[in-house]
Amino acid sequence: MIHHYLSPTDFDIQTTLKVIDFGLQIKEKIKKRQEFKPFKDFILAMIFEKSSTRTRVSFEAGFKKLGGQTIFLSSKDIQLGRGETIEDTAKVISSYCDIIMIRTFEHQRLIDFSLNSSSPVINGLSDLLHPCQSLTDMLTIKEHFGSFHNIKLAYVGDGNNMANSLLLHCAMLGIDISIACPKDYSPSGLIVKEAIEISKETNSNIIITDDPIEALSGANVVYTDVWTSMGQEDQKEKKHSILKKFQIDQKLCSFADSNFIFMHCLPAHRNEEVTADIIDGKHSVVFNQAENRLYTQMAIIFNLINKE
Repeated sequence: MIHHYLSPTDFDIQTTLKVIDFGLQIKEKIKKRQEFKPFKDFILAMIFEKSSTRTRVSFEAGFKKLGGQTIFLSSKDIQLGRGETIEDTAKVISSYCDIIMIRTFEHQRLIDFSLNSSSPVINGLSDLLHPCQSLTDMLTIKEHFGSFHNIKLAYVGDGNNMANSLLLHCAMLGIDISIACPKDYSPSGLIVKEAIEISKETNSNIIITDDPIEALSGANVVYTDVWTSMGQEDQKEKKHSILKKFQIDQKLCSFADSNFIFMHCLPAHRNEEVTADIIDGKHSVVFNQAENRLYTQMAIIFNLINKE
């Protein structure tokens, strides 16, 4: 049976914990320059229908560090951009390559591709979910705090794919999560419902509010993302007007735990969703968080190809 990673819930809780711990082990090996190339002669295809910095470089660098080879494909490079069906594209590319990562718009495209792929498919980002990033965030939290026990994460801003993914991962791992966003920019209702169902088993406390102070009260992790995601450029002026009171700044962070860490999936727009003194200050772990994409995704690949 072929396994894919399109949503945080595609790995069960035990597998999620295993991948996090293995990602930290990989980080240690890489830092020590230990030989670690189990994927010689394996090929990763990377399909990008959206632009990328961290996703492209981390997947390409990570797979090459594992001894494999990568093929970069933009929508301009393949017939998918000229009308070939997603089903036909999946059947062909998966017959050539051992694993496939896709960064796209509609989440349904990922689902349709995976249903027709003979190789594992990884969600490198869709409009609905960004599971590689949120799993990286969980790894970074574990690395910083040592466990997920008594951790509260506060997400403030646009209820986008990151808010959705963090909801699911926090619910799975028993992390309390409070999301503060304007009522018209709330996370997906279906994702919230799914997270609440999961939380019944893990005792994660989930709060959706329009009050940033309520969300940040006592938070160990403060998280935000850009206000205008890719493909929403025409909404920029409207969203910025609505979201400006959701900016992460020193005053708002005073309500968080004194030892809070600040996280952002990047790219960041300083002095929009977060002030420069926060993202560049002592509480920020954003660049360690970004680096950890490399190790988390390597661990995801291991799990999907069953090479561990």
